[in-house]
Amino acid sequence: MSCPISDDHIVQLKAFVELCKTQPQILQHPKLLFFKDYLTSLGVTLPTATFGAKKFTPSGDTNTDANKPEDNAQLSDEESEPESEVELDMEGVIEPDVPDESQIMGDTSREVTDEERDQSDEKRSEAMRAFSEQQFDEAIKLYSEAIQLNPQSALLFAKRGQIYLKLNKPNACIKDCTHALELNCDSAAAYKFRGRAYRLLGKFEESSHDLCESLKIDYDDQTNEWLNEVKPNAEKLRQHKLTTQRRKEEKEHREKIRRARRAQEARARAAQAQERAAEADPASGLGGGGADFPGGFNPQDFSNLLFDQEIMAAFQDPEVAAAFQDVSTNPANFIKYQNNPKIATVIGKLQSKLGKGGSGGPFSGGFPGFGGAGGPGAGGPDAGSKPAADDDVGLD
Repeated sequence: MSCPISDDHIVQLKAFVELCKTQPQILQHPKLLFFKDYLTSLGVTLPTATFGAKKFTPSGDTNTDANKPEDNAQLSDEESEPESEVELDMEGVIEPDVPDESQIMGDTSREVTDEERDQSDEKRSEAMRAFSEQQFDEAIKLYSEAIQLNPQSALLFAKRGQIYLKLNKPNACIKDCTHALELNCDSAAAYKFRGRAYRLLGKFEESSHDLCESLKIDYDDQTNEWLNEVKPNAEKLRQHKLTTQRRKEEKEHREKIRRARRAQEARARAAQAQERAAEADPASGLGGGGADFPGGFNPQDFSNLLFDQEIMAAFQDPEVAAAFQDVSTNPANFIKYQNNPKIATVIGKLQSKLGKGGSGGPFSGGFPGFGGAGGPGAGGPDAGSKPAADDDVGLD
């Protein structure tokens, strides 16, 4: 017997079979319900549909320092691992319906008369009879007429939402039930049918919340059954969110610690650089942090020196000022002035003021700031042996 299917159709069928092998959940699609029923009639066991893996990445993570070796060394194994997948049972989930803009909601701001309320009740009774006879479109029409007569009745919206469920229009049901809850926040029916609508859309956490609220207000066996159906998926999503939030908080905490450590290290490096700069500059700290002051340096002595009238008068001499400028630039240049009586006398004055006099004073190894170059009392001219030199520079 020849094959009744063309070669092109056979190729397409093979491709479909391969797709079913790699993605068996596709058999749960509403459009393939006929094929699923056929397989079931043959005794085929179909796999449970699963919701694909979703990986969540915390937003706002633009830290460019994350690539630094010292930071990467601090990352934990937990942070470097990908987020675990969430597998949900999606059996029974349907395609969402398109919102109906013509869905009658009524005018809740107007006053309802007793006559209109009675007429609305009559329409509701007719709608209930149509619903029991499974005439869902007629029931929708009658409930809409009742709502126009009494738009302040939460029960009418909840009941019409129930019929939308029967017609597989979960979004229309949600719209009606949400409006019903705005009119009456304790409507158990509105919570019940909206919770079921959320379940049909695969919104398991929202469904679990509404069904629980309905049971709190008025226990119902069907509501409890629907709740038990969505609980496993809702709990998986809840646990996944908790895990994701915990990892995010831990990551933020680690990043905060890293930032504090980097700031502390930066302050330490700045302090070290400042110390090295002070040691390298002969003019700062008076000669390398006291290397030329074996007896110690008293800042008060130096302050007194600056206000000594004789010393200040000596520095008015251009020759003395130029010599000290040359020596302060390069302490080794002191050798050029050690045989100059005028300069040697001034240095002797300075040494007697700061060094407390004599070769045993704190400046016996050299004059501060001159890097230990031989000054008076260290191989240079002895200022103390030439008292008359004071007259030569006009110190008197």
